[in-house]
Amino acid sequence: MPRIEKVTFLGYADAKEADDPFKAAFEIARLCAQKGYTIVNGGGPGVMKASTLGAKSAGGKAIGITFFPKDIPMFEGRDETNTVDELIVVDNYLERTLKLLQIGHVFIIFNGGTGTISEFGMAWGLARLYFGHHKPLILYGDFWQEIIFAFTRGMYIRPEERQVFKIINKPQDALVAIEEFQTKIDQLAHNHQSPGFSI
Repeated sequence: MPRIEKVTFLGYADAKEADDPFKAAFEIARLCAQKGYTIVNGGGPGVMKASTLGAKSAGGKAIGITFFPKDIPMFEGRDETNTVDELIVVDNYLERTLKLLQIGHVFIIFNGGTGTISEFGMAWGLARLYFGHHKPLILYGDFWQEIIFAFTRGMYIRPEERQVFKIINKPQDALVAIEEFQTKIDQLAHNHQSPGFSI
């Protein structure tokens, strides 16, 4: 059975240390690192840096994925103060997004902007396509309730698409969600049987 070992953190690059997404990402990463999970992020500031700091505070490991753009002025880029243990450099933004989704086994998604929306959309879409050996999503914050409600009311959301994520609002609930997802994986609780995760 596949094991959840790497946790990808996705969220607001402009989050400051006093902001809720930053504080939540730090604490969840700390808790995950204590349990032996490796943290994965985009190598930048905000939620990404917070997850690295949280992992380091518990003696854990963080992997960063970045690229060095020449013509994308609105991309936050690499934050040298985000001192990951391993840095993977790719060629462009699309490759960076794909690598974040490939390496992680579960995605914790915080409040953010359009970049976070794009990552969430691809992660959610892939989870539905590979349902049964998919990578689950953990959506942090009560605001997700309203967003998901809007999707289900206004778009064609299939039943299985509601089964691939959990919404939480406390850092400690992230570990509970990961353990619940792992139990489902161990029990082969979905339609497909595969020796590994999707992508």
